[in-house]
Amino acid sequence: MLSGKAMVIDGDTLEIAGARVRLFGIDAPEASQQCTRAGADWACGRWATEELIAIIAGASVVCEGRDRDRYGRLVAVCRAEGVDIADSMVRAGAAQAYRRYALDYVGAEKEAMFAARGIWAGQMEAPASVRAAARGLSAEAGPDGCRIKGNISA
Repeated sequence: MLSGKAMVIDGDTLEIAGARVRLFGIDAPEASQQCTRAGADWACGRWATEELIAIIAGASVVCEGRDRDRYGRLVAVCRAEGVDIADSMVRAGAAQAYRRYALDYVGAEKEAMFAARGIWAGQMEAPASVRAAARGLSAEAGPDGCRIKGNISA
């Protein structure tokens, strides 16, 4: 358990008491990511970061760890004033449910999608694809960078 005042790093990452915390079960647009809305470019990554700042609004944040990611960050369910921060981000349309790791926020995502909130009001490339492209990989690449093809059999 980690608690205290949080500093927002991007739309799905906080820092509390010097520790980086990745919000469990969601994937927000990358900080520099651009989306399209009403035919125009939109800084959806910066907007998602601003949404997270507004959601925590200086409140004390309590995070319950679930895991560590490959960067050593604590992956956690975090609450501000008792409210699940990740759920709030997804309902606002500021993040996607990260189905690769959890299904906890799929219902909230569907609600935001049908209401055309935030990222669902336009077009967005999946944040995982943006990160992969930045590393020169495809989203389907394996951990060693090798593109996964074919069948695996005994």
